[in-house]
Amino acid sequence: MRDGKGQFKTLDACPACAGTDIRGFRKGTYSGRLSEDEIKITDSQYGKTWDLSICRGCGHIFANPCPTAEYLASLYGRVEDPLYEDEAAGRSRNFLRILRRLEELLPGKGGIFDVGAATGILLDLARRRGWEPAGIEPSSWAIKAAAETYGLRLIEGAFETASLPRDRYAAVTMVDFIEHTPLPFEAVRQARAILRPGGVLVLVTPDIHSRAARLAGRRWWHLRPAHLAFFSRGSIAALLQRAGLAIVAEHRYAWTFSAHYLLSRSPALQPQLGKRRAASFLKRIPIKLALRDSFEVYALKESGG
Repeated sequence: MRDGKGQFKTLDACPACAGTDIRGFRKGTYSGRLSEDEIKITDSQYGKTWDLSICRGCGHIFANPCPTAEYLASLYGRVEDPLYEDEAAGRSRNFLRILRRLEELLPGKGGIFDVGAATGILLDLARRRGWEPAGIEPSSWAIKAAAETYGLRLIEGAFETASLPRDRYAAVTMVDFIEHTPLPFEAVRQARAILRPGGVLVLVTPDIHSRAARLAGRRWWHLRPAHLAFFSRGSIAALLQRAGLAIVAEHRYAWTFSAHYLLSRSPALQPQLGKRRAASFLKRIPIKLALRDSFEVYALKESGG
């Protein structure tokens, strides 16, 4: 069922496992009209969620009604987020752990495809380690930034429906992507299709059942308008199995940001952080956040599968 000029859709089945035993989970705190600023990577509108439903079969929690893929594509195409690149050093530390784990799992490097590649930080790091980089990103601004900053030519558009080479890549990375799409199964199915046999998908996504989420309550930083879904260990397993992928490793994702970025998440501190000397000093201080509130899952496309 579609609502409001095709911008929202009421879901009758779970987007992860396709089960139909769903019920209300939590009344939302957000019912506004989405804007580009509300879905950019560095937004700080914590605590705002859509009305959420839960699947009784796999435990998947998702926005319902949910913004449609077409509506979101039009918004993400217009997103501009200059602050994202300011944290390139910290983000590189985050991505380096993923690349090292991939290199332990795979017998050799090869093509790596990043989904929601933003300005290309992960792919630039991968290229310097001997990978062959490729990726897709909906934001026209980010596509241009990736070309100008790193010399990367990314595909512009939506991953779920893109025409991509089959059985091509050794690795596909989805770092904080799957919670943004209303089509998680289509996304993971596409990832499997472009992986070569023996290739690995990396999926990083928030865990709404984590201790950090429970302690933070409605101020948990992953509760934000851009996030349409929250996976459990069971719903991730159901989604990947449905798409024909086998989990081979699991970790808890750790973030590294500058002290300036973390303090800037508080509106009350932003005027002080605008002072040049303080900002310059705080940007040089890396802080690792091992909050254990995001899954980091590695799933294999088995040979002959």
